[in-house]
Amino acid sequence: MSGLLLRIFIGTAIAFTAHAQQKAPADKGSEHRMDDAIRMCIGCHGIPGYKTAFPTVYHVPKIAGQQPGYLLNALKAYKSGERSHPSMRGIAASLTEEDMKELAEYYGGGGK
Repeated sequence: MSGLLLRIFIGTAIAFTAHAQQKAPADKGSEHRMDDAIRMCIGCHGIPGYKTAFPTVYHVPKIAGQQPGYLLNALKAYKSGERSHPSMRGIAASLTEEDMKELAEYYGGGGK
């Protein structure tokens, strides 16, 4: 059963990453892409006490109000593989350096 769950998770992660890497429509530009990235983060990091169940039960930290430099370095570490949480690695892989900087500034300012 765990093999089936792993295959489902991997398939979902691949589909999510592929979707996240798609370019925003030309008429919406980078603002639309950043709105999508903000919503992607808040889906887990904006829920007080949220926990994921893969690969083990993991408490998801709140990121609003964190230092922008910390957030930027964390995203870079996930993208490079230095940090290894599977979901975050997939998400960070879809972000450009500029996306990471904008997200770090946004959430470093309290996410408002």
